[in-house]
Amino acid sequence: MSLQQQVEDSTEERSAFFIGADSDNVSEDEDHHQLILQKANALASENCLKEAIDWFSAAMRYGPVRPEQLSTFVECILRNFKRKAAGPDALSGLSRDAGDSSGDDAFACPNCHNFLGEPVTLACGHSYCKRCLQRRLLSKCKLCSETVMSEEKVNVILCGLLDKWFPEELKTSKALCEVDELCRRKRYQEAVSLATDIIQCDPETTAVARLSRAEAYMALKQYRLALEDTEFCPGSSCSAEAVFRKAMVLHEMGQVDESLQVFLHCLAMDEDFPCAKRQVEKILCDLLSPADENVKVGLRETTQNTSPHLRSKTLVADAQAQPQSPVQRQHQVRAASAHHHLDHLEKRWERVERPGLSRAHSLRMHGSSCGEEGLKRVCSAPQLGDQDKGSLLKRKLSVSDAEPCVVDSGSSKHKKQGVKKGSKQQAAKAKTCRSVPLDLLDPNDLECSLCMRLFYEPVTTPCGHTFCKNCLERCLDHTPQCPLCKESLKEYLACRKYMVTTVLDMLIKQYLSQEYAERTKTHLEETRELSDLTKNVPIFVCTMAYPTVPCPLHVFEPRYRLMIRRCMETGTRQFGMCINDPQKGFVDHGCMLTIRSVHFLPDGRSVVDTIGGKRFRVLSRGMKDGYSTADIEHLEDTRVEDSDELETLQELHDAVYEQARVWFQNLKIRFHNQILQHFGPMPEREADIQATPNGPACCWWLLAVLPIDPRYQLSVLSMTSLKERLVKIQHILTYLQSIPNN
Repeated sequence: MSLQQQVEDSTEERSAFFIGADSDNVSEDEDHHQLILQKANALASENCLKEAIDWFSAAMRYGPVRPEQLSTFVECILRNFKRKAAGPDALSGLSRDAGDSSGDDAFACPNCHNFLGEPVTLACGHSYCKRCLQRRLLSKCKLCSETVMSEEKVNVILCGLLDKWFPEELKTSKALCEVDELCRRKRYQEAVSLATDIIQCDPETTAVARLSRAEAYMALKQYRLALEDTEFCPGSSCSAEAVFRKAMVLHEMGQVDESLQVFLHCLAMDEDFPCAKRQVEKILCDLLSPADENVKVGLRETTQNTSPHLRSKTLVADAQAQPQSPVQRQHQVRAASAHHHLDHLEKRWERVERPGLSRAHSLRMHGSSCGEEGLKRVCSAPQLGDQDKGSLLKRKLSVSDAEPCVVDSGSSKHKKQGVKKGSKQQAAKAKTCRSVPLDLLDPNDLECSLCMRLFYEPVTTPCGHTFCKNCLERCLDHTPQCPLCKESLKEYLACRKYMVTTVLDMLIKQYLSQEYAERTKTHLEETRELSDLTKNVPIFVCTMAYPTVPCPLHVFEPRYRLMIRRCMETGTRQFGMCINDPQKGFVDHGCMLTIRSVHFLPDGRSVVDTIGGKRFRVLSRGMKDGYSTADIEHLEDTRVEDSDELETLQELHDAVYEQARVWFQNLKIRFHNQILQHFGPMPEREADIQATPNGPACCWWLLAVLPIDPRYQLSVLSMTSLKERLVKIQHILTYLQSIPNN
């Protein structure tokens, strides 16, 4: 049984209960409302468009539905729109061509493909123009699909470079942002004037400036001028935005049907266009929302007739066969009127639409020739009752699905030719990629303010400042603030992404290749030095560690944060562990620890899971960036070759193992459980006691759990004779077993 059938069966069973339910039971009503919404969403996810419309209509008669709750419905409509539209590749052809035209330009915004004026670097490391982010023209990064938060500030380094290399382009970009700011402050005439000046002075930014001007024209109710500006732009690199702006103008004019189609076309070109999605959700919510107050009656009648197999004909037949209430008669009349209107509307659309013309264009040709206010329209069926809005919406969508394109709606042949010509000119200009003026190239402009060297893996913080990745991490070890502006970076630290700023990284590699090679060589030499596990080995001065025994650590000091991070970055994942010595700093013997995992806490601290490895002896001591280092040599047990000695050693091992097992079993349950929790169970008896350089694992487990002084443990750790180690442990066990168990 399909998901749709299961949901239908479950919901139809509950529908009978809905009809007789007490209308005063608010909590029950809410449950029913949620159930109908679940049914509608399930149908939408199954791509059952017409049935989903029925159930969303029922949900809205029963209670309020927020536009954002229609997201699944919008996705369903968009899938149908794409599938039924002729030539799905043509729908996105404009945006693909636009993207290709500037794909090699490092100074082009990945979204609008215009100049990267006032660049903002996102958390993923990719940079966009400030205008695209302020207008919320994208919800996901076009290059990596990561969600855009739009909380970052302008990249200070990159903005300074663009101002130095391309001052005129940056000046124009700031002027475009000023146009948008004037619109936000509702100073539309000034916005139109400034946008017109930009268009006349800089033809390369014509498309972007026209879209900003179209918004101002729309606010001034100069709809024809706004449409002309949007229709100038479809061939440009920002075609999805142009289609969206045109849809907004049509919607403001009252052409709801046409605007819905154009919004869908915008989403077909760019599925992640957030503003278009919100507008489609609002339109659908308005079209499906009931206008009268008799919500409960509408729900009951709709619930009986939401099945796709029950249509108005069934309603009429049933009405003739049994007595009707005044409410039923009222809805029957509405249904008949609705279907009469729908037939008339469908014929009108068929008559109006002509080959080669979009619906918006053809409606304008056959519409009124009045002024701007005369262009205002209302929803296609103002006289329809609430019960019939779902049927009307199905017809609207079925008609719009059949239309391959709704963008090329120029008002005249002359204007279309002008648009085509202008688009080609802009595309030709877009293919001319910008390059850095070599006479203005200065390596000092690309230096990290912390290490005073050329950026290596440049990372940009949300406050807009850029540092080498390693330099920034070291600063955040000490305080979660930007080293330059002191803005809090607690959230940035908690995420720990530190993605490289791609534009700066590319500029350094392309234009400063020699300097970058030298910087890389220095970095590799430093990394190679940190990778040596016998010289300058990082030493964690803390507690005793033993081979094969787990050693969990809580790392909070900045010096050890740096040390752990370097161990991970170099790939060794190892460091030495020693206990403190008042005179020397740390003792002469220790154990290497291997990092199994690191769990970073939001404030920069970390919990490090390690396990003991090789033992070592310290040859010399040193210091690096605040933490101790040492040159070491590894220790190994002396092998016993004589068979008689080996047999005696094996017997000693077996006796100590059995004695340890008895001692562990006889411990109080509280101590027994604590040992199991921290160190795990006692290791199994090993067949070959000389298989590893450190000897049997049970010896080190016992040494870790036995309650003895660390100095005594250290003396056993430094032994290279397995026999001496077993004898020491045997003495300890014998002493502990002689103490009465209180």
